[in-house]
This record gives sequence, structure tokens and C-alpha cells, in this order.
Amino acid sequence: MYSFYRFLVLNLISHCKNLTVSLRYIGSVKRHVLRTRRDENPMLLYSTIARRATNLCLLRSPHCHSSTGPMDDINRVKRVSIEGNIAVGKSTFAQLLQFAGQDWEVVPEPVGKWQSIESGSSQQKVSNLLDMMYQDPQRWSYTFQTNSCMSRMRTQLQPPPAHLFRAEGVPVQVFERSVYSDRYVFALNMFELGCINSTEWAVYQDWHSFLVEQFGRQVELEGIIYLRAPPQKCMERLGQRGRVEEKGVQLDYLEKLHTQHERWLIDKSTKLHFEQLTRVPVLVLDASLEFEEDPKVWAKFITQVKDFFSGL
Repeated sequence: MYSFYRFLVLNLISHCKNLTVSLRYIGSVKRHVLRTRRDENPMLLYSTIARRATNLCLLRSPHCHSSTGPMDDINRVKRVSIEGNIAVGKSTFAQLLQFAGQDWEVVPEPVGKWQSIESGSSQQKVSNLLDMMYQDPQRWSYTFQTNSCMSRMRTQLQPPPAHLFRAEGVPVQVFERSVYSDRYVFALNMFELGCINSTEWAVYQDWHSFLVEQFGRQVELEGIIYLRAPPQKCMERLGQRGRVEEKGVQLDYLEKLHTQHERWLIDKSTKLHFEQLTRVPVLVLDASLEFEEDPKVWAKFITQVKDFFSGL
């Protein structure tokens, strides 16, 4: 647990340095963290440092200075995630969405990070954790979900790009999936399949809740776009894209993921642990349609998305 919180805060401090926060402040915090003894309980200390460092990041960021104030600018940018099954068309949708509006910024899913995990050894071995998870889910599911959630957390903590603060319309930062689907779809599914045991699931939920509560507004969503398609259609597209790691994925697995999405976003039967998440509006799009090939379908999608963003 010590190393986990130590990693979290040092990573946050490194992030703040990129935003030109006071180097003197960062240096003192970093020294304090490094001096913390292993027999001390670091949770309270680090959570306090994390909150202060995060606030300083926001207030000192060169992107956040305007007549309305830095926090007003940050809060003006809406945060939306694109959710959906494997191979439903999220990446294609995200790419098309990026070109459809100047006031939108799409942040892709960090798949490349999962495919290239560098070891800390002198041999610098690179591991494909995504492939390892598919090959041996019983062994690697918890490790993979931990890594994927941390990478999503980093992604959602990225400050909005400067051009969004100058947007004339509704500025929106769009994420390809989120820390919430990581927990309530993929990790939950692996737990129900028995690939994550009860102890691992308890640990995952504990630190997931801790991080979401600590970072609060920074990782909250104002909206969700649910790309909905039958598992059979996703299976067809999965075969077409030919991602090497997914060659062993079966229709049964996609059906289970579809069920998790439906419980969370349609039936509202998934038990959620964050009050704000229960109120997030969901735009459902029929992703079984070939929106990439049919301009009329895409035009209809864009109209729906614009109306959805305007109402956030």
C-alpha cells in the first residue's frame, strides 16, 4: 500500500511540473514523500498532498487564466465518455467526432500502454499485458484491470487543451471509455467470471473508490455516449479489424460485456458507488448501423451529439 500511494503522489507531482507549478513547492513535497518512513501510514498524508498539489496544478496552469477565473474555465469544459462493447466502433466514432467539431477534443483509449509494459529490470523487457490477460485471464485479469484503470485515471486527469477555453460553443473533452466502465463493466465482468477473486475485487473497489473520491470533480462525467450494438455485430467487426490480442475472443465473452453495459446504462440495475454518476445523462446511439460508410447516418449521429452536448 505504501508503494501505491507513493507512486500516485509522485506521478501527480511530475504531472504538475509539466504545468509549470512552483518548482520550490514541488521539490519540498517530493522530498517529504521520499522521507516518509515505511512504518508510517501514508494514506492521510498523501491524500492531503494530492489534493493540494491538484489544486495548485489547476490554479497555476497557463491554460486556466481568464477574466472568469481559472476554476470557472475548468468547469466550463464538459467531460463525456464514449462507452460500448469491444469492437462496437468506438475508435472509429471518436476519430470522426474529432473532425466534426472544433469545440471538442477526443482523448483515445490508452491501448498502446497496455501493449507495452516496460519492466524495471536492467534487461528492459517489454510485456504485452493485454495479450497476457487474454491468454491467461485467471492469472492476469486483476493485474490488467489495475493497470488499465490507472492509465484511464491518468487520461481523465489531463487538463483540457487550451483551445477549449476559447471555444465559442460548448467545449467538450471526450474520453474513449472511462474509469467507471473499467469498474462497472470490465472488472466486474472478470469478477463474475471468477477471473478476479473476492479478495482482489475488494482491493480493486477500495482503491478505485479512494481515487475517484480524492480527485472528485476532475474525473466526474457530465455525459455518456453509449454506442449500442448486438454482440454478433461486434464479433463481426472484431474479426474485420484483426487485433492480434483478440484472436481468441469468443462471442460468449462479448455477450457478457453487452449485458454489463445494458445493466449499467439502460436498465440502471448496476449498483453504483458515486452519487454523481447516477445522475449522468446517457445518449444511446444505434452502432449496428454502418455510420462510417453512410453519410446520412453519420449526419444524424452528429445532430444528436450536438443536441446532447448543448444540453449538458
